[in-house]
Order: sequence, then C-alpha cells, then structure tokens
Amino acid sequence: MIIHHPANARGLTRTDWLDSRHSFSFGRFYNPARMGFGPLRVLNEDRVAPGGGFAPHRHANMEILTWVIDGALAHRDSLGNGSVIQAGDLQRMSAGHGIEHSEYNASTEAPVHFVQIWIQPDRVNGAPRYAQRHFEATTYTGHLAPIAARDGRAGAIELAQDVVLYVARLAADEAVSHGLDPGRRAWVQVLRGTLALGDLALVAGDGAAVDAEDRVVLRTCDAAEFLLFDLPG
Repeated sequence: MIIHHPANARGLTRTDWLDSRHSFSFGRFYNPARMGFGPLRVLNEDRVAPGGGFAPHRHANMEILTWVIDGALAHRDSLGNGSVIQAGDLQRMSAGHGIEHSEYNASTEAPVHFVQIWIQPDRVNGAPRYAQRHFEATTYTGHLAPIAARDGRAGAIELAQDVVLYVARLAADEAVSHGLDPGRRAWVQVLRGTLALGDLALVAGDGAAVDAEDRVVLRTCDAAEFLLFDLPG
C-alpha cells in the first residue's frame, strides 16, 4: 500500500523570516491522521531568510536530524557545540534528558533551505549527544546511500532507533530499488525534481508512505534528490 502525501497538503508556518512546511502535526498544525509514521514524528521543510532563526529553545527525548539542502545554518547548544551546517551536511542532536539549542541562518545575504526530522528514540532520558558529518554528493549520486542508522553502517551517523535514513541524487530516467524486510515500512520525501513511485508521480515537497510492500522502486522523471526512511512497522 502506498499513500501519497502531497506537498500542498502539508501544514504551514509562515513569518517574516520563516517558511516551514509540516508533513506531520507540528506547532499550530494539527491533523489527527498525520501524527507521524512509526517512530518518524516530525518532518519539516524550512526556509529561513537571511538574518532569521530560532532563538534558544529546549528539547528532550528526541533524535533530531537536520539535512541542509542549500545555504548554511548556524547551530549552538548547551553542550558547548557551535557549528555551521552546510549543504550536504547531516547533523544529529540526541536530545536525551534535555538540551537547549539555537539555529540561525549563517548568511546575511542568502536564505537557507533545510529539512528537520524528529525520530522518537528507543530509549529515554539518556545523555544528550551531538554529531555532524558531511556527505559528498558523489557518495549518493546514482544510488541510495545511508546517512543515519542505528548501526552506523557505511559511515552513517548513529541513531538511537532502528531506522535507516538514505539519500539519493539521480539523473533523469534513472531508477533505484530498495527492499523492505517483513514488518518494515518506508517513507519517501522528495527534495528536488520529480519521481515515479509505481504509478504515482511525486514532485518536490511530496511524501509517500509505503506499508505492507516488499520493495520500493523509484524512477526519476527529471533529475531528483530525495530521502528514504526505512522504518519499523
């Protein structure tokens, strides 16, 4: 079963510096049918204007992943970490028993475009942790590459949950296939371009929930970049 989640059906938070689209219930956007997908709880696509950003705020008991698509995002947290997350960087902040952080556009001239992902961990109240890694585009061009996983496979950042997050960048008319073990499900999120998932056409911003299937086959219409989450049922 494949369920299409169109980009224009997402929730919206808009201010003078922020355009945020919510695949699942978040903030003032509430849809009881959109409370997450397995342990995937939040999937926001954010665009932050130059000089804008999120003032210090607190999180607990969530694996928070940030993947920058374009631009640069400045991060600072109560663990003493200060970094700039560039395009192609993945940041993982395990909030554990509690962490405070801020995020601001690192540029005064160009917007920053990124996705932020919240995954419910398989254990709570642990010590907060931080990791950041750059993935060269060549490592995920033409195929799915793991960038976050519980076992840290193939250089992926470790997660406190049985989830594997893949990224791929494909040229026009290329295809990838991903097998799902029994009891597993997948979420596909298109970042750029257009994809075909079976008979379903997906455009940038679209998501698709894949359940009770043994394989996910994706073919590009034009060049595309997308995320694929392999999740427990």
